[in-house]
Amino acid sequence: MAKEEKIAIYPGSFDPITKGHLDVLSKASSMFDKVIIAVLKNSSKKSFLPVEDRVILIKECIKNMENVEVTSFSGLTVECAEKNNAQFIIRGLRAVSDFEYEMQLSQTNSALKSDICTVFLTTRPKYNFISSSIVKEISQFGGDVSKFVPEVVVEYLKEKQK
Repeated sequence: MAKEEKIAIYPGSFDPITKGHLDVLSKASSMFDKVIIAVLKNSSKKSFLPVEDRVILIKECIKNMENVEVTSFSGLTVECAEKNNAQFIIRGLRAVSDFEYEMQLSQTNSALKSDICTVFLTTRPKYNFISSSIVKEISQFGGDVSKFVPEVVVEYLKEKQK
């Protein structure tokens, strides 16, 4: 009997992707046969970067990760997982404060699709404080974000500032 491929989606806005996101992704890619980064198109939220640009930046960041793909989606995460034959949803945790919200999401997703399991992965401590929101704010005020995001994102943000 052939072993079923273990596929996970890693959903989020990734607006922009951070070194913390990539840390979680690195762990996930070692655990699953395939990981799909699913970039959320959230029409009710004002985005910092266009979805298309986020996808391009992420593709550049993951070009050396053979079992990772990028897509974008709108709607329910569990529907995106189902569409991509994913049995797992990856959620990153930076701090204990993230857990309550993430647990609610996990339980809601489980109520909607009980066969899809949420896996929580923590970032390394050096990335615990990094969030896309902080990166956006620093960038908007012309600050140096190179400690927080990959070089390709730093360059993109510098161009955006011009």
